[in-house]
Parts: sequence; structure tokens; C-alpha cells
Amino acid sequence: MIHVKTEREIQLMREAGKLLAACHQEIAKRIGPGVTTIEIDRFVETFLAKYGAKPEQKGYRGYPYATCASVNDEICHGFPRNEPLKEGDIVTIDFVVNLRGALADSAWTYAIGDVSEDVEKLLDVTEQSLYKGIEQAVLGNRIGDIGHAIQTYVEARGFSVVRDFTGHGIGPTIHEEPYVPHFGEKGKGMRLKEGMVITIEPMVNMGAWQSKMDPNGWTARTIDGSYSAQYEHTIAITKNGPLILTTPA
Repeated sequence: MIHVKTEREIQLMREAGKLLAACHQEIAKRIGPGVTTIEIDRFVETFLAKYGAKPEQKGYRGYPYATCASVNDEICHGFPRNEPLKEGDIVTIDFVVNLRGALADSAWTYAIGDVSEDVEKLLDVTEQSLYKGIEQAVLGNRIGDIGHAIQTYVEARGFSVVRDFTGHGIGPTIHEEPYVPHFGEKGKGMRLKEGMVITIEPMVNMGAWQSKMDPNGWTARTIDGSYSAQYEHTIAITKNGPLILTTPA
């Protein structure tokens, strides 16, 4: 079932999104060599509580942390840990904010110190592919238009798009219909309607697109050990075009 949102509901989600974006800005100031992802996880939970919000995925289907922290070859749902980040690592910090019942979801990949040119290119292509997908999130387009734009952009630059995890509808719960693949055919899939709120969150690998699961049952990583990056925004479909809800005030 798709929950079409009212303007009021979208505005409340926008407030949650502003808080989430502000938290990412603070993470960017703190993250670096020697920092642990469990420290970042604790910071996020404390930061949100200060503003009367909470990390929605903590406890979701038994997930034990406020954030997902996916390092290097981890595609998504990495557990925060006590091992310090080191120069040349990349880490995706992904979390969902619940502010008075309104949800917003965003992930960002951070370079830890200096990274190689190839990894810099991976981060740039992944981030740009997110915005290529957002450009297609307009009334009358279809879900496949989003995925096609992302896949075409990424593969033309020598990288691969993860197939096993997708974007999704959001609100009133974290994962709802429609699901939003980051690959696909133009003109295929559900038509986008005013009031839909979705996440677009391409996961892009330097090597093969396939994933494998860790024994913890949550963390997915690349099958070949190649690095993986992800950037995500929550988007409302409006008559005036896509509205990014997870940007700063």
C-alpha cells in the first residue's frame, strides 16, 4: 500500500529532514582517521535526542544501533564498531530520523583522510548518480525512469549498480511501497504521483554489483572485496518537481 502524503505531512517530514542533514554536517566535522563508528553512532543518538528526535531504525526488526556504518567493501547495513577508521577508508553513515512521528532517511559516504583517485571517482560518480535519479522524480514519470538514469550514468563510467537493495517509499514506517530500483528501463514501473515520498539511494561498486551477507544477517558486502559507496536523499513528488527533504535549512 502506498501512503500518499498531504502538504502538511510533507512539511513535517521536511523538518525531520533538516535535522538529519544538520546531523550529517556535524558528522562531517568529526569523522576522520582514528575515530570509531561506534563513537559516531553515539553522537548521532545524542544529537537527535537534544532536538526531541530519535533514530528510527534502532530496534527496527531487531537492528541494534542508531546508524548503519558501512566501511570500504560493505555495501549497506554495516554495524558500528570500536575499530578506528584509518587513512584511505570510506564509510557510509545511514540513518533515519523520527521527529514527532515524521520520518526522513539519508545516507552519505565519507572519505577518511586522503583516498585514491579511483575511490574519489567512485564517490563523485555515486553522488552525481543520485541527482541524475532525482531529476527523473517528476509527475508522470515512472519508477523505471529513475533507475535507468542512474544505471546509465554509473555504468558509462566503469562502475556497477547494486541490484539487491533499492530505494523505497517512506512514512509512516521506514520501508514502504513503492520500491525504487537503481537500475531499469525507461517508461517501466509505477507512475509517480503527487504526494508520494520516496528514497533514492544508489549503491555503487568499483567491481561487480553482486553482494554477499555477513553472518550477522544484516551487513551486505561486495563479493569481490571492491569498495562500495552510497548517497541517499528522501524526495517528495510535487507538482513543482522533486522536493529534496533531507537538505539543510
